[in-house]
Amino acid sequence: MSETHTANPEMAELWNGPGARSWITAQALLDEAFRGFETLLADMAAEAGARSVLDVGCGTGATTRAIAGRIAPEGTALGFDLSAPMIEHAQKLADQEDSPARFLAGDAQTHDFPAASFDLIVSRFGVMFFSDPVGAFANLRRAAKPGAALAMISWRAISENPFMTVAERAAAPLLPDLPKRGGGPGQFAFADQGHVHSILDEAGWTGVSSEPVDMMCTFPASALDTYLSLMGPVGHLLAKSDDALRERVMSAIREGFSEYISGPDIQFTAACWLTRATA
Repeated sequence: MSETHTANPEMAELWNGPGARSWITAQALLDEAFRGFETLLADMAAEAGARSVLDVGCGTGATTRAIAGRIAPEGTALGFDLSAPMIEHAQKLADQEDSPARFLAGDAQTHDFPAASFDLIVSRFGVMFFSDPVGAFANLRRAAKPGAALAMISWRAISENPFMTVAERAAAPLLPDLPKRGGGPGQFAFADQGHVHSILDEAGWTGVSSEPVDMMCTFPASALDTYLSLMGPVGHLLAKSDDALRERVMSAIREGFSEYISGPDIQFTAACWLTRATA
Protein backbone atom coordinates (compact mmCIF):
# COMPACT_ATOMS: atom_id res chain seq x y z
CA MET A 1 0.00 0.00 0.00
CA SER A 2 1.15 3.59 -0.55
CA GLU A 3 0.13 7.22 -0.45
CA THR A 4 1.19 10.00 -2.82
CA HIS A 5 1.43 13.18 -0.69
CA THR A 6 4.80 14.08 0.84
CA ALA A 7 6.16 17.06 2.72
CA ASN A 8 9.69 15.95 1.83
CA PRO A 9 9.89 15.99 -1.99
CA GLU A 10 13.70 15.89 -2.27
CA MET A 11 13.99 12.72 -0.21
CA ALA A 12 10.89 11.27 -1.91
CA GLU A 13 12.58 11.68 -5.29
CA LEU A 14 15.78 10.03 -4.07
CA TRP A 15 14.17 7.10 -2.26
CA ASN A 16 11.61 6.40 -4.96
CA GLY A 17 14.30 6.55 -7.65
CA PRO A 18 18.04 5.81 -7.58
CA GLY A 19 18.25 5.33 -3.82
CA ALA A 20 15.56 2.67 -3.90
CA ARG A 21 17.13 0.84 -6.83
CA SER A 22 20.49 0.73 -5.08
CA TRP A 23 19.12 -0.53 -1.76
CA ILE A 24 16.95 -3.18 -3.39
CA THR A 25 19.90 -4.45 -5.46
CA ALA A 26 22.13 -4.54 -2.38
CA GLN A 27 19.38 -5.72 -0.01
CA ALA A 28 20.89 -9.10 0.93
CA LEU A 29 24.35 -7.58 1.45
CA LEU A 30 23.02 -4.75 3.64
CA ASP A 31 20.77 -7.04 5.66
CA GLU A 32 23.77 -9.23 6.44
CA ALA A 33 26.00 -6.27 7.33
CA PHE A 34 23.48 -4.66 9.69
CA ARG A 35 22.00 -7.82 11.20
CA GLY A 36 23.37 -6.93 14.64
CA PHE A 37 21.16 -3.81 14.78
CA GLU A 38 18.17 -5.80 13.57
CA THR A 39 18.72 -8.30 16.40
CA LEU A 40 19.17 -5.50 18.95
CA LEU A 41 15.82 -3.90 18.13
CA ALA A 42 13.97 -7.22 17.82
CA ASP A 43 15.29 -8.27 21.23
CA MET A 44 14.12 -4.96 22.71
CA ALA A 45 10.63 -5.45 21.27
CA ALA A 46 10.38 -8.98 22.64
CA GLU A 47 11.74 -8.09 26.07
CA ALA A 48 9.33 -5.15 26.33
CA GLY A 49 6.37 -7.38 25.51
CA ALA A 50 5.44 -5.02 22.66
CA ARG A 51 2.14 -5.77 20.96
CA SER A 52 1.98 -3.06 18.28
CA VAL A 53 5.28 -1.92 16.74
CA LEU A 54 5.94 0.73 14.11
CA ASP A 55 9.27 0.52 12.26
CA VAL A 56 9.97 3.97 10.74
CA GLY A 57 12.12 4.16 7.61
CA CYS A 58 12.05 0.39 7.38
CA GLY A 59 13.59 0.17 3.89
CA THR A 60 13.35 -3.37 2.60
CA GLY A 61 11.95 -4.54 5.93
CA ALA A 62 14.53 -6.78 7.60
CA THR A 63 14.03 -5.26 11.05
CA THR A 64 10.24 -5.25 10.69
CA ARG A 65 10.22 -8.93 9.76
CA ALA A 66 12.57 -9.79 12.62
CA ILE A 67 10.36 -7.98 15.14
CA ALA A 68 7.19 -9.53 13.73
CA GLY A 69 8.73 -12.95 14.07
CA ARG A 70 9.58 -12.33 17.72
CA ILE A 71 6.22 -10.89 18.86
CA ALA A 72 3.71 -12.87 16.74
CA PRO A 73 1.03 -14.06 17.03
CA GLU A 74 0.04 -11.77 19.92
CA GLY A 75 1.83 -8.75 18.48
CA THR A 76 1.98 -7.01 15.12
CA ALA A 77 4.72 -5.05 13.34
CA LEU A 78 4.18 -2.41 10.65
CA GLY A 79 7.07 -1.26 8.46
CA PHE A 80 6.69 2.28 7.12
CA ASP A 81 8.87 4.04 4.54
CA LEU A 82 8.83 6.93 2.08
CA SER A 83 10.04 4.58 -0.67
CA ALA A 84 7.21 2.78 -2.45
CA PRO A 85 9.63 0.48 -4.37
CA MET A 86 11.35 -0.61 -1.16
CA ILE A 87 8.01 -1.20 0.55
CA GLU A 88 6.91 -3.34 -2.40
CA HIS A 89 10.14 -5.34 -2.14
CA ALA A 90 9.75 -5.64 1.65
CA GLN A 91 6.25 -7.07 1.26
CA LYS A 92 7.48 -9.52 -1.36
CA LEU A 93 10.19 -10.77 1.01
CA ALA A 94 7.65 -11.05 3.84
CA ASP A 95 5.35 -13.10 1.62
CA GLN A 96 8.23 -15.37 0.60
CA GLU A 97 9.15 -15.93 4.27
CA ASP A 98 5.51 -16.27 5.34
CA SER A 99 6.17 -13.40 7.75
CA PRO A 100 3.24 -11.67 9.51
CA ALA A 101 4.94 -8.26 9.04
CA ARG A 102 2.88 -5.60 7.24
CA PHE A 103 4.21 -2.68 5.18
CA LEU A 104 2.96 0.75 4.13
CA ALA A 105 4.56 3.49 2.00
CA GLY A 106 4.11 7.10 3.03
CA ASP A 107 5.64 10.17 4.66
CA ALA A 108 5.99 9.75 8.41
CA GLN A 109 6.06 13.54 8.79
CA THR A 110 2.44 13.87 7.72
CA HIS A 111 0.84 10.41 7.56
CA ASP A 112 -2.43 10.15 9.47
CA PHE A 113 -1.56 7.22 11.71
CA PRO A 114 -4.35 6.02 14.01
CA ALA A 115 -3.94 7.96 17.26
CA ALA A 116 -2.38 6.18 20.24
CA SER A 117 -1.99 2.95 18.31
CA PHE A 118 1.64 1.80 18.86
CA ASP A 119 3.30 0.77 22.10
CA LEU A 120 6.80 0.77 20.54
CA ILE A 121 8.27 2.83 17.69
CA VAL A 122 11.68 1.79 16.35
CA SER A 123 14.01 2.76 13.55
CA ARG A 124 17.26 1.43 12.14
CA PHE A 125 18.89 4.27 10.18
CA GLY A 126 15.51 5.57 9.00
CA VAL A 127 14.89 8.85 10.83
CA MET A 128 17.74 11.12 9.68
CA PHE A 129 16.05 12.22 6.45
CA PHE A 130 13.10 14.33 7.65
CA SER A 131 12.86 17.86 6.24
CA ASP A 132 10.89 18.79 9.39
CA PRO A 133 12.15 16.49 12.16
CA VAL A 134 10.21 18.21 14.95
CA GLY A 135 6.97 17.86 13.00
CA ALA A 136 7.80 14.26 12.13
CA PHE A 137 8.47 13.21 15.71
CA ALA A 138 5.40 15.10 16.93
CA ASN A 139 3.36 13.14 14.40
CA LEU A 140 4.93 9.88 15.59
CA ARG A 141 4.23 10.82 19.21
CA ARG A 142 0.54 11.23 18.37
CA ALA A 143 0.62 7.72 16.92
CA ALA A 144 2.17 6.33 20.12
CA LYS A 145 0.15 5.11 23.07
CA PRO A 146 0.70 6.97 26.35
CA GLY A 147 3.90 5.58 27.84
CA ALA A 148 5.01 4.01 24.55
CA ALA A 149 8.74 3.75 23.92
CA LEU A 150 10.84 5.11 21.07
CA ALA A 151 14.11 3.35 20.23
CA MET A 152 16.11 4.44 17.21
CA ILE A 153 19.56 3.75 15.77
CA SER A 154 21.40 6.58 14.01
CA TRP A 155 24.98 7.22 12.95
CA ARG A 156 27.52 9.04 15.08
CA ALA A 157 29.93 11.51 13.45
CA ILE A 158 31.57 10.99 10.07
CA SER A 159 34.96 11.04 11.82
CA GLU A 160 33.91 8.01 13.89
CA ASN A 161 32.79 6.07 10.79
CA PRO A 162 35.78 6.17 8.41
CA PHE A 163 34.52 3.10 6.52
CA MET A 164 31.57 5.13 5.25
CA THR A 165 33.77 7.70 3.49
CA VAL A 166 36.64 5.54 2.15
CA ALA A 167 35.11 5.54 -1.32
CA GLU A 168 34.61 9.30 -1.38
CA ARG A 169 38.16 10.05 -0.27
CA ALA A 170 39.66 7.70 -2.86
CA ALA A 171 37.36 8.77 -5.69
CA ALA A 172 37.52 12.53 -5.13
CA PRO A 173 40.39 13.19 -7.60
CA LEU A 174 38.43 11.39 -10.35
CA LEU A 175 34.97 12.74 -9.50
CA PRO A 176 35.19 16.52 -9.10
CA ASP A 177 31.39 16.80 -8.86
CA LEU A 178 31.23 14.49 -5.85
CA PRO A 179 28.90 16.17 -3.32
CA LYS A 180 30.23 16.97 0.13
CA ARG A 181 28.72 15.30 3.18
CA GLY A 182 26.98 17.26 5.90
CA GLY A 183 24.21 19.78 6.19
CA GLY A 184 20.52 19.02 5.97
CA PRO A 185 18.82 15.62 6.04
CA GLY A 186 21.10 12.66 5.43
CA GLN A 187 23.06 9.78 6.90
CA PHE A 188 24.88 11.80 9.60
CA ALA A 189 22.15 14.36 10.37
CA PHE A 190 21.62 12.91 13.87
CA ALA A 191 25.29 12.70 14.87
CA ASP A 192 24.86 15.57 17.36
CA GLN A 193 22.71 14.07 20.10
CA GLY A 194 22.22 17.43 21.78
CA HIS A 195 20.43 18.49 18.61
CA VAL A 196 18.44 15.25 18.52
CA HIS A 197 17.40 15.61 22.17
CA SER A 198 16.13 19.13 21.50
CA ILE A 199 14.11 17.83 18.52
CA LEU A 200 12.48 15.12 20.62
CA ASP A 201 11.87 17.48 23.54
CA GLU A 202 10.18 20.01 21.27
CA ALA A 203 8.11 17.23 19.67
CA GLY A 204 6.72 16.25 23.08
CA TRP A 205 8.76 13.14 23.93
CA THR A 206 10.07 12.72 27.47
CA GLY A 207 12.92 10.90 29.20
CA VAL A 208 15.21 11.25 26.19
CA SER A 209 18.53 9.43 26.52
CA SER A 210 21.31 8.24 24.25
CA GLU A 211 24.02 5.63 24.48
CA PRO A 212 26.83 4.88 22.02
CA VAL A 213 26.70 1.54 20.22
CA ASP A 214 29.69 0.15 18.34
CA MET A 215 28.57 -2.74 16.16
CA MET A 216 30.88 -5.00 14.20
CA CYS A 217 29.44 -5.39 10.70
CA THR A 218 30.43 -8.03 8.17
CA PHE A 219 29.67 -8.89 4.56
CA PRO A 220 31.48 -11.05 1.98
CA ALA A 221 34.52 -9.46 0.35
CA SER A 222 33.25 -10.88 -2.93
CA ALA A 223 30.36 -8.40 -2.67
CA LEU A 224 32.59 -5.33 -2.28
CA ASP A 225 32.19 -4.22 -5.90
CA THR A 226 28.41 -4.38 -5.51
CA TYR A 227 28.63 -2.21 -2.41
CA LEU A 228 31.01 0.29 -4.03
CA SER A 229 29.04 0.63 -7.24
CA LEU A 230 25.70 1.22 -5.52
CA MET A 231 26.02 2.94 -2.16
CA GLY A 232 26.62 6.51 -1.08
CA PRO A 233 27.50 9.56 -3.18
CA VAL A 234 30.09 7.62 -5.20
CA GLY A 235 27.60 4.93 -6.11
CA HIS A 236 25.05 7.51 -7.23
CA LEU A 237 27.59 9.22 -9.52
CA LEU A 238 28.90 5.93 -10.90
CA ALA A 239 25.39 5.05 -12.02
CA LYS A 240 25.61 8.02 -14.41
CA SER A 241 29.24 7.45 -15.51
CA ASP A 242 30.63 5.74 -18.60
CA ASP A 243 32.33 2.35 -18.31
CA ALA A 244 35.89 3.70 -18.60
CA LEU A 245 35.45 6.22 -15.77
CA ARG A 246 33.59 3.69 -13.66
CA GLU A 247 36.47 1.21 -13.87
CA ARG A 248 39.08 3.87 -13.03
CA VAL A 249 37.09 4.91 -9.99
CA MET A 250 36.48 1.33 -8.87
CA SER A 251 40.19 0.54 -9.15
CA ALA A 252 41.08 3.61 -7.09
CA ILE A 253 38.66 2.87 -4.27
CA ARG A 254 39.17 -0.91 -3.99
CA GLU A 255 42.65 -0.29 -2.61
CA GLY A 256 41.25 1.97 0.08
CA PHE A 257 39.19 -0.88 1.51
CA SER A 258 42.14 -3.28 1.88
CA GLU A 259 42.45 -2.56 5.63
CA TYR A 260 38.87 -3.79 6.12
CA ILE A 261 39.44 -7.20 4.54
CA SER A 262 39.56 -10.05 7.05
CA GLY A 263 39.83 -13.44 5.36
CA PRO A 264 36.81 -13.85 3.06
CA ASP A 265 34.96 -10.89 4.61
CA ILE A 266 34.79 -7.14 4.83
CA GLN A 267 34.56 -6.07 8.47
CA PHE A 268 33.99 -2.61 9.87
CA THR A 269 32.71 -1.02 13.06
CA ALA A 270 29.52 1.03 12.79
CA ALA A 271 29.67 3.83 15.37
CA CYS A 272 26.07 4.68 16.20
CA TRP A 273 23.68 6.07 18.79
CA LEU A 274 20.80 4.24 20.40
CA THR A 275 18.36 6.98 21.34
CA ARG A 276 15.36 6.27 23.54
CA ALA A 277 12.38 8.32 24.64
CA THR A 278 8.87 7.91 26.04
CA ALA A 279 5.56 9.25 24.75
